Amino acid sequence: MPFSVDSTLKDLLADPRATDVLRRFFPGRESDPQVSMVMYYTLRSIASFPEAGISPQTLQALDEELKRL
Repeated sequence: MPFSVDSTLKDLLADPRATDVLRRFFPGRESDPQVSMVMYYTLRSIASFPEAGISPQTLQALDEELKRL
């Protein structure tokens, strides 16, 4: 399954390789209680929330890493 920022968080966390990428970009976030509220959102959707703190540059770099998996 190809991954990108248009994949849901649930799908990404189900794959160990994608989970490793997420941990590199967002260390410690997997223990954030709000994660369970956005499991069915895409990373692009999550990034649209200001409180997510995901810049367009970070989103692009993350997308490139995920697409290489």
